[in-house]
Amino acid sequence: MKNVVVIGAGKIGATIADLLGATGDYRVVIADRSNEQLAAIKTSSTISTRRVDITDEAELAQVLNGAFAVLSAAPYDLTTRIAEAAAAQGVHYLDLTEDVASTRRVKELALTAKAALIPQCGLAPGFISIVAADLARDFDQLDSLKLRVGALPQYPSNALNYNLTWSTDGVINEYCEPCEAVVNGERVLVPAMEEREEFSLDGITYEAFNTSGGLGTLCDTLAGKVRTLNYRTIRYPGHCAIMKALLQDLRLSERRDVLKDIFENALPSTLQDVVVIFVTASGRLNGRLTQQTYANKVYSAVVGGVMRSAIQITTASGICAVLDLLAQGKLPQKGFVKQEDIGFDAFLANRFGRAYARPEDLGNAPGESHAARAA
Repeated sequence: MKNVVVIGAGKIGATIADLLGATGDYRVVIADRSNEQLAAIKTSSTISTRRVDITDEAELAQVLNGAFAVLSAAPYDLTTRIAEAAAAQGVHYLDLTEDVASTRRVKELALTAKAALIPQCGLAPGFISIVAADLARDFDQLDSLKLRVGALPQYPSNALNYNLTWSTDGVINEYCEPCEAVVNGERVLVPAMEEREEFSLDGITYEAFNTSGGLGTLCDTLAGKVRTLNYRTIRYPGHCAIMKALLQDLRLSERRDVLKDIFENALPSTLQDVVVIFVTASGRLNGRLTQQTYANKVYSAVVGGVMRSAIQITTASGICAVLDLLAQGKLPQKGFVKQEDIGFDAFLANRFGRAYARPEDLGNAPGESHAARAA
C-alpha cells in the first residue's frame, strides 16, 4: 500500500479519500486545519485524519514525511505552499488548481524536483486537456481548438440559474482573472466574462464565456501549432449578465470576500448536477478541412454507496486516475508533467478514469484514438 496525503477535507477531498481508500492499494491521511471538516470524514482502516495548519511549514513537512504523494484539494491560494513542501521532501505532487500563477510556480519547482509535479488534475483544467490533445494530434494541420466545460444544476431555480457545486473561491477566481488564449496564432490574454456565445446540446440551450485557467498548459504545448485556442465556461443563459453586473458594475471583483459570503449564504449547494464537456477541433485531415467534436455529460450518481455530485465524481476521479497511472509507472516519475501528456485511452482504461467513459468509449479497440473513432 502506498501512503498518500490529501490536503483539504472538503467535499472533493473526502471523495478522493473514499475512492482511493476503497481500493486497498492506498493508505490515505486527510489533512486540514478545520476540526469541524475533519470530524465529518468517515475514517476506516485505510483512511485517517490529521489536523494540520498548512501555513505552518514544520507541520506540513511532518505530515508529508514518508508519503508517496500529496494531493492538494485545498483552496488555490494554498497550492504553492503544498507544492514547495512536496518538492523539498521529494514527494510526488498533484493538484486541482485552475490558478495560472500557482501552476507557473509548480513548473518552476519541477525544474529541480526529484519527484513528479502534476498540477491541474481535475476536470478543467485536467480531463479537458487530455480530450483536446487527443482530438488535436490526429490533424495534419490544426486550425482551431475550442474547449467548453460547465458544472450545472440539473434543476436551476434562481435568477443566476446556478447552485454551488464546487469551490466558491475557485469560481470567483476564474470569473475575475485574465484568460489565456491564442488568437490568429498569437498568444494573448483576454478578459474574463467576455466573448459570450450560445450553443445547443441535446435540445438544451447554454451560454459560454471566457474564464481563467481552463486551458491549463495547452497554450505552451500548442504554441505555433494552432490559429485559435480558447476555453469558456458553460452556464445556462442569463448567468453571465448578472455576474458581470455583480463583478464589474458593483465592483465585487475587488471585494471577493463579500461576494463569497453572498454566494455561500444565498446559493444552496446541490447533489443534482450535471457536468457538460464540449470540445471542438478543426483543421486539415487527409487534405480536407475537417471538424471533430467530443461531447459528454456526466451526472450525479451513487459511488461506493454514497450519492456524489457530478463535479465530485469528475474532479475526484480525474486526480485519482492520474495518481494511479503515476503509481503504475505509466507517467514520468520526475519533473513537470502536463495533462496533455496523458493518453486519452490510458486515462479511460483506468479504474478511476472510467467515470468519464461514454457508451461509445467502452467498445473501442485498444489504442484507437478518439479522433480516429470519430473520423
